[in-house]
Amino acid sequence: MGPARSLGIATTLVAIAVTGVLAQPRPDPIQQTARTATEATQAAKAAEARAAELDRAAAAERDGEARARAEQAAADQRIKAAEAEQAGAEARVALLDRLLARQRTAFAERQRPALELVAALQAMARRPAVLALAQPGSAQDLVRVRATLASLLPAIQARSAGVRADLARSRALRIATAGAAADLQKRRADLESRRLAALQLESQHRLRAMTLGRDALVESDRALALGEQARDLAAAEDRTESAAQLRSDLLVLNGPLPRPGAAAVAARGAPPYRLPVAGRLAIGFGELSPAGVRARGPTFEVTPGTTVVAPAAGTIAYAAPVAGYGQVVIVDHGKGWTSLVSGLATVAVRPGTPIGQGAKLGTAGPRVTVELRRRGQPLDLTQLLD
Repeated sequence: MGPARSLGIATTLVAIAVTGVLAQPRPDPIQQTARTATEATQAAKAAEARAAELDRAAAAERDGEARARAEQAAADQRIKAAEAEQAGAEARVALLDRLLARQRTAFAERQRPALELVAALQAMARRPAVLALAQPGSAQDLVRVRATLASLLPAIQARSAGVRADLARSRALRIATAGAAADLQKRRADLESRRLAALQLESQHRLRAMTLGRDALVESDRALALGEQARDLAAAEDRTESAAQLRSDLLVLNGPLPRPGAAAVAARGAPPYRLPVAGRLAIGFGELSPAGVRARGPTFEVTPGTTVVAPAAGTIAYAAPVAGYGQVVIVDHGKGWTSLVSGLATVAVRPGTPIGQGAKLGTAGPRVTVELRRRGQPLDLTQLLD
């Protein structure tokens, strides 16, 4: 063995002695990944706590719509928790991958000088001892190498123990990585199941809302139908009451009673109701006016200035002009009976004044309309006239 080769072996042994067990780690990527995993775990716990709170609120809620909203919000929070757990599992897998890669690098760095030393020793072992005696200085070099090797044997043993520890850590990291990968798969499956549960819950809420809406429409139509029936019954009852009480109500009016025949009329005098003015009938009761409105009383064409009288006794309830109707006088006969006379040119009465049948109300314009009303409903007054 020449001086150069002996020097190389000695240098290798010295390198083994002075090399550190592991290189200083780069903290930034691993710390960042660990921080991400921690934050994801905290977010998952917060989401689970919020979901539990919403579950309690939904259980205590009496309103169905509010309960459905709380249940849907709880399902959304569970999805957020599952997503955070999946993110944490992915971060843990990435962290273990980084640690395993760093362990492999450190193991390779630790293994390389030992491999070089083993190769050098194998080369020395294969060299015959007689050749060492033949070369000057070889024996001295061999003695120095053996002395150096003896002094460095404790360091080599310590490094071997470190290598074994590195191998154990590598195996532990591989086991942890496999467990983290399995946990990641579980988190993904849990996320999918929670999303599916949320979709099913939303579908149930929509179906229930559609059912309730359809039932509400049916009940609304039924309520409208019952309302129409009630109005028809009320109108029929009112018409029956009006027909039955017409004659009896007219008996309380100031003036003669309705006659049953011509003889009775001659004996009792004037009828209980009379026209307020004499003229030509222009529009009859129930006919369509030129404006397309069905007439609620007869309209007469008269000579302007003709005197207009009260059709029956009562009290003046209104006497004032109305746009489009000229001067209007309303006579209250009592018990829900009123007469409305419109189309007057002048008015000779004031509200609140009692008035008898035939008393002057004012003077007529070219057309005068009279309406007889019972509780606000217009009636045909021709059956009360003589």
